[in-house]
Amino acid sequence: MTSFGCFLATEEFTPARLLEQARSARDAGFTRLAISDHFHPWTDAQGNSPFVWSMIGALSQTVDLPVTTLVTCPTVRVHPVVTAQAAATSSVLLGGRFALGVGTGEALNEHVLGDRWPSFDERADMLEEAVEVMRMLFTGRQVSHRGRHYTVDNARLYTAPEKPLPVLVSGFGPKAAGLAGRIGDGFVTMGPDEEAIATFREAGGTGRPVVGGLKVCWDQDRDAAVETAYRLWPTEHLPGELNQILPTPAHFEQASELVTRRQVSEAVPCGSDAEEHLEAIRAYVDAGFDEVYVGQIGENQEEFFAAYREKILPALVG
Repeated sequence: MTSFGCFLATEEFTPARLLEQARSARDAGFTRLAISDHFHPWTDAQGNSPFVWSMIGALSQTVDLPVTTLVTCPTVRVHPVVTAQAAATSSVLLGGRFALGVGTGEALNEHVLGDRWPSFDERADMLEEAVEVMRMLFTGRQVSHRGRHYTVDNARLYTAPEKPLPVLVSGFGPKAAGLAGRIGDGFVTMGPDEEAIATFREAGGTGRPVVGGLKVCWDQDRDAAVETAYRLWPTEHLPGELNQILPTPAHFEQASELVTRRQVSEAVPCGSDAEEHLEAIRAYVDAGFDEVYVGQIGENQEEFFAAYREKILPALVG
């Protein structure tokens, strides 16, 4: 049975607002939380980017909902040993209700130390090794490792996960879906792509959860909602690999000039028609998702949570 969570966008909101949304999500009937991990927002209009591990610590003291990162890149900006320590502590703070979603990352966040931005195939190889390193560390045993990309010298997590810590692997194409099937405890993909899910399962992911979600913009005025979504999240609609290779918010702003309001209007559930929101979410359910996370774009948060508490979630969970 599909469970429904709330997506917390660190790119768009301050730490205080994110904690407020977590409480509102719990009160509205959402049963899980997901949170993004960014160093930069996609555009200056979004305007925020708090450190995800600080946020997860605060969330653990604010609500008792499970938390998943969607997603962390443990390969370039942050070494997998450090990511493993952060994830292990998060798991302990949350009483085992933490899942580590990982992916191959975006240059937007990973270029900040001046490192070369590798090709996808190399990043996928780095991710596979990083997951191997983190899983060894999660055991609490002392680890030494010398691989193609990472060296670990007598490292041990003294605060290790008390329960198995799931590592969910993100993917947006057949290669990434296959990698997720081989090494992931679950698959993260943000669109209801049945072909990608089939690839994941054929590669070894049968019986493991499929996780994803969507952004919506609830507003009594649909035109205003479209304008808000267009202003804040045009990057969601960029084609191909642009989201992975552009290095700065300014570049994303330039590329987003290719996106039209009509594209946003057709792709994002906007306005207050409950059926439009339900149809978009049910597409994920029908595709076989186990967890679906919904994030509200813009400032109209109270009305969003009220509508989902009263209209949307009851229709989904029966």
